[in-house]
Amino acid sequence: MVFKSKYSDPITMAAGACPEWQSLPGDFFSSDTFHHADIDRVWRKGWLFAGFSCEIPKAGDYFTLKVGDDPLIVIRGDDGVVRAFHNVCRHRGTMLCSEPSGSARQLVCPYHQWVYEKKGKLISCRGMQEEIDTKTLGLSPVRTEDLCGFIYLNLAKESSDFTAAKETIEPILRPQGIDRSRVAKAINYIVQANWKLVWENNRECYHCNMNHPQYIKANYDHFNTDDTSDELIAKIKAKSDQNNEAWGSQKLAVTHQDSGMAPFPSSSNEGWFSINRTLLTDGYVSETMDGKQVAPLMGDYTDNSVGTLRLRTVPNMWCHASCDHVVSTRLLPIDKTTTEVRVIWLVDEKAEEEKDYTLEKLMPFWQLTSEQDWKLCERAQMGVQSSGYKPGPYSTHKEYNVERFVRWYLNQLTKVKK
Repeated sequence: MVFKSKYSDPITMAAGACPEWQSLPGDFFSSDTFHHADIDRVWRKGWLFAGFSCEIPKAGDYFTLKVGDDPLIVIRGDDGVVRAFHNVCRHRGTMLCSEPSGSARQLVCPYHQWVYEKKGKLISCRGMQEEIDTKTLGLSPVRTEDLCGFIYLNLAKESSDFTAAKETIEPILRPQGIDRSRVAKAINYIVQANWKLVWENNRECYHCNMNHPQYIKANYDHFNTDDTSDELIAKIKAKSDQNNEAWGSQKLAVTHQDSGMAPFPSSSNEGWFSINRTLLTDGYVSETMDGKQVAPLMGDYTDNSVGTLRLRTVPNMWCHASCDHVVSTRLLPIDKTTTEVRVIWLVDEKAEEEKDYTLEKLMPFWQLTSEQDWKLCERAQMGVQSSGYKPGPYSTHKEYNVERFVRWYLNQLTKVKK
């Protein structure tokens, strides 16, 4: 019997040859080979953010998504439980639901009208009832987890444990009340850039001063160790102490009180999630254009002094939550140079548009910041696929989280397949 070393795999060899603190070679962003490896080794192995439970509040409500070549459906059952399935009929593989969202009493295949209940059980197979064992032909399930209203999926045959994420995130996230929210607005973008470039853009604020005039007014993380003055450090500390005292009555605390971005991710699989509560600048209680509260308080908050809550889960979600609204971003790879990005704004479930908030005040801060980023990502994609591109150095002061992301990603590629 001949044994092959894991290092004989060309993807593993290429990943292992990437120097630290240097951008990835262009093939990682523009090659079909690496795109397929990303789908198999990253997207089909880890926990993926699918959407929010409030998007499907009633029995039969569903939404669909696609990961690589896998169409999926997320649906709420009559028992109130949210489940996910491969959006594929067990007869001859036809996709069941083609709409992005909807409501269904049953799931019916449009080809030959096989019918499935909301728990995935096959209940009718027109003309074939006597020929087959319907008990063995239910929809193929996908493991799901509900994290305070965030729905996560895992496509792996043996999915990794979700316990550590839940135990770490839930106590900090629960007061936001995302499981008691509603969608105010959602925008889908098609970004002409590889999903990794979109993540790399999110993992540094080196570009913020020149590209995000709205964002830098509200936040301190565009300052880094090389340009943070003693006066600013003292100001942040004083503000942290003041906020910790004020937030104590709401059982909240500052968990990131330094300039610069909170370190994330780690290179290990266990480092796929991160959550922190951090300060907003003077005069800002919400990430809005003027820093003012623009919608009713969410969740358990009793006043608007809560800073900003940030949740990130690689490979496909980040979220910024203020006292009065939440903005999440979901990534899904379409192909080697294209990413579907969905940005969702949430408000308290009782908030009424035009009465309690307006989209004109709620949306611009993150809509502008997001769209500024998509343009930068697309320009980066055009550059890295050029024959003139060569990997360049990362700043240890400003791009430490890009290096962390790249190490995490390469670690996923080099894991021994099971």
